[in-house]
Amino acid sequence: MNILSLFDGMSNGQIALNRVGIKYDNYFAAEIDKFAMKVTQTNYPNTIQLGDVTKLDSTNLPKIDLLIGGSPCTDFSFAGKRIGMVTKDKIEITDLETYLQLKEDGFEFEGESFLFWEYVRLLKEVKPTYFLLENVRMVDKWKNIITETLGVEPIYINSRLVSAQERKRFYWTNIPDVTVPEDRNITITDVVGEGWFCGAMRGRRIDPDKNSRSDYNREIPIKQYIECRSDNKSNCLTTVRKDNVVVKNKGPRRSLDQVEYRWLTPTECEKLQTVPLGYTSCVSDNQRTRMLGMGWTVDSIAHIFSFIK
Repeated sequence: MNILSLFDGMSNGQIALNRVGIKYDNYFAAEIDKFAMKVTQTNYPNTIQLGDVTKLDSTNLPKIDLLIGGSPCTDFSFAGKRIGMVTKDKIEITDLETYLQLKEDGFEFEGESFLFWEYVRLLKEVKPTYFLLENVRMVDKWKNIITETLGVEPIYINSRLVSAQERKRFYWTNIPDVTVPEDRNITITDVVGEGWFCGAMRGRRIDPDKNSRSDYNREIPIKQYIECRSDNKSNCLTTVRKDNVVVKNKGPRRSLDQVEYRWLTPTECEKLQTVPLGYTSCVSDNQRTRMLGMGWTVDSIAHIFSFIK
């Protein structure tokens, strides 16, 4: 069995395959992040790294049985720019043919979400038995384009069902009969211990003279506070640390001098992403939390893979 993983990151897909006991002969990974590749090769040294997905020549690959990937989401996400797939000249890319022509003509693309079309290119070229694409919630326009292009309706799974993290994602796959996993009722207490609550650090720039919101000015001090969740789950892990702290003295909105707080540790982030403990320890803590925020929740992917016949 041969696996091709695009935008492989630190190879959470490989963890998921092993977790459900799917044996494979070759795991090909398209990735360019040196830290992610270091984590992958430390844990799975037989991984065959292929480099930049935009330069990947599929004619050099054997028959691919499973194609997987989570194409970059920043330009789709409600937390991002929401511009979707466009060139820097604001030409929208709504089909593979347009993308390939723009690429050939040397157009520059905005952001990274346009790389979905590289996934589609390779899907058509390698013709795998099964495929899986993951991405964030997005406006219907782009969600419908992805759905029409791939020819399958997405499955919506929130990671809170398999971990203590709120993480809403769509999964497009032709793996048959996939269902939503049952709720395991895992709470943040299971991850960080008793007495801590999960929250996010927020900030407002306050004009000290008028005590009201003001236009951005670097000389205006930032008054920060913490907002706590009420459902005993973590916020979605991202590459921004301020969105995930744990606090004592729970309150709906408390200033930093009123509470005891700390960042989630890399090990706690591994738990929230259901990644084996210590899996990312070969790189710095900053790189660990960044990669974990970008990656897949392993048990969500393992659940989907468990339906492979």
